[in-house]
Amino acid sequence: MKKPPVPLTPAVFHILLALADGPLHGYGIMQAVEATAGSEPPMGPGTIYGSLQRMEEAGLVKELAARSDDRRRVFTLLPAGRRALAQEAERLARLTALVRGKRLIPDGVES
Repeated sequence: MKKPPVPLTPAVFHILLALADGPLHGYGIMQAVEATAGSEPPMGPGTIYGSLQRMEEAGLVKELAARSDDRRRVFTLLPAGRRALAQEAERLARLTALVRGKRLIPDGVES
């Protein structure tokens, strides 16, 4: 299993974040990513599915077996993916603290 690069790309971070609440199919992942990332950066089906393939190869996510009557591809977060997400969240929290310490954004501003 390859170690995920640090920092994670925005696509990988938002996909892992979407899967943190449980398995989702590709379209559900796209909707969750849009809800958290907005349109910056834009992430269409090619970005999402290409990232999912690389993430599966890296051992971060796993495609679940499809039911015979369902063509949707469902993915779940693996323990290595949860660790990578937690490490990235900690890295971002440290950066946020540094930025606030420099008074580049006021305390209490969330975005």
